[in-house]
Amino acid sequence: MSKGYWVTSYRATKDATKLAAYAQLAVPAVTAAGGKFIVRGAAEEAREQGLKERTVVIEFPTYEAAIAAYDSELYKKALAALGDGVERDLRIVRGTE
Repeated sequence: MSKGYWVTSYRATKDATKLAAYAQLAVPAVTAAGGKFIVRGAAEEAREQGLKERTVVIEFPTYEAAIAAYDSELYKKALAALGDGVERDLRIVRGTE
């Protein structure tokens, strides 16, 4: 079974308070599902028309675990707290192995 990854790019933070509330709920939701934060911060280098935006990469033991974590009740509460506090792009991708 391949690992699963959440890859998130934060384009803009509109409300830092909502982002902080989201983080308080999202971290336990992610770790409860077996997620491990691999990358968490702003890009040091931007190449090929990339942006120096905040990027988060979370590794899950399986692709199915990554999907289940996103669909979990714990993570839904985190998303509700985030609301419109940020503009971001979250993708769930399958690992190569």
